[in-house]
Amino acid sequence: MKKYIYSALFLGSVFLASCSSDEKKSAELNDKPIAVIVNKSATNAVGSNATASGKLVAKNSVNVSTRMMGYITAMRAEVGQYVNAGQLLVSINSTDIQAKGGQASAGIAQAQANYNIAKKDFERFQNLYKNQSASQKELDDMRARYEMAQAGLQAAQQMKNEVNAQYRYTNVTAPISGTVTAKYASQGDMASPGMPLLTIESPGALQAQVLVSEQNITLLKSGMPVKVTLKSTNKEVSGTVSEISKSSTNTGGQYLVKVNVPASKDLLPGMFVNVQFPFKNSGNVNQDFQDGVMIPKSAFVENGQLTGVYTVSSQNTAVLRWVKVGKTFGDQVEILSGLNANDQYIISAQGKLYNGAKVTLK
Repeated sequence: MKKYIYSALFLGSVFLASCSSDEKKSAELNDKPIAVIVNKSATNAVGSNATASGKLVAKNSVNVSTRMMGYITAMRAEVGQYVNAGQLLVSINSTDIQAKGGQASAGIAQAQANYNIAKKDFERFQNLYKNQSASQKELDDMRARYEMAQAGLQAAQQMKNEVNAQYRYTNVTAPISGTVTAKYASQGDMASPGMPLLTIESPGALQAQVLVSEQNITLLKSGMPVKVTLKSTNKEVSGTVSEISKSSTNTGGQYLVKVNVPASKDLLPGMFVNVQFPFKNSGNVNQDFQDGVMIPKSAFVENGQLTGVYTVSSQNTAVLRWVKVGKTFGDQVEILSGLNANDQYIISAQGKLYNGAKVTLK
């Protein structure tokens, strides 16, 4: 019995010693600093920046319409079809124009006959007047009749020209080469003057059209290089400011800015983009655009709908800060609040980080 008790006490002491040894090792491991790599918040190298959202549009875009009213007899274009400049797209019923053309031709024939008779009479009276067989008044009357017939012939010819001009609008051709991107009417519909029938966009150069706030518009310059980021893929391309509107009357208090973007097979009209405008430091930069903090996506820690970044305290411990993020530009994300410029943040760690964990900088 005593042997059994001694054996149990011995095993218990061994077990307690083993547990205390494991706890000591665990404490040592927990107290061991975690090696981390840090970085400083990136800001624009030459100053602050601002962003604006918009979409890509074709630089050359045309709405095709007609000046005639009539039923569409043929529609020779479909959405997505490539058409060449001068290609016939739409035909409109021309019965009325043909009737007017016939009337104009008949008017010309009548006016021509009157002109021929008046011309011969005038020439005859000129000879009679030279031979003193006609008076001055009779010659003046013939001259007036001749000039009236001449004016009548010119009016009839101009009427024919007007009909011919209208007749050209019964066959609508493509004004530019490009792709049909929209179709507003079909065969059998009634076409009206000024009503768009098709939209043609020329491939090639694109423009990003964005709305800029009044705090920003005075800082923008034509020719300014900008960064354009596709919202769908985060692909970043360079662009150049080409047009700056100086009025916001028709754009809801914001100013329309157009940015030229180089052509690419990955860029299509209608895609949504973010445009980043850089501003040079002049000592008086608007507060809305200071501290344009940008950090890479890999540094973020997500917990549900919260997004945070680990920073390093003065005691070399990890501190989790919750931040508010803004727009995305490629791999960089804008920080709206929670992180200041020049704050150090952890981008990678050789261990699991938590609030208060000791860290050592690599």
